[in-house]
Amino acid sequence: MRDQGRGRRRGQGELEAQVLAALREAPEPASAAWVQEKLGGALAYTTVITILTRLLAKGAVTREKAGRSFVWTAAADEAGLAALRMRRVLDKEDDREAVLASFVTGLSQQDEQMLRELLARAREAEE
Repeated sequence: MRDQGRGRRRGQGELEAQVLAALREAPEPASAAWVQEKLGGALAYTTVITILTRLLAKGAVTREKAGRSFVWTAAADEAGLAALRMRRVLDKEDDREAVLASFVTGLSQQDEQMLRELLARAREAEE
């Protein structure tokens, strides 16, 4: 829903991506207040903390104690965050093979070829 004066409402994934982008631009581990300011101050401080905590649970950020608060560092980029989401979805399913088979059969030829190349590189790296 659109709220007059506040702009459109952003989804959780979009906010997470914005917070990650801000952290990647930080010259050093950043406070939640720094992230809030970097994003223009439109988000409530508590919203920033909630997003950072969710990203921490997903393994996309790390935090360390700094005085009475924490400072945060990006541990994943947007591609890494998307990969984490994909693994979480896969981990929730009982029939992993069926999910993967359905995913693979829905790929374009270009994406299928890219996946084959990535798998081959991963195998080579293991050897």
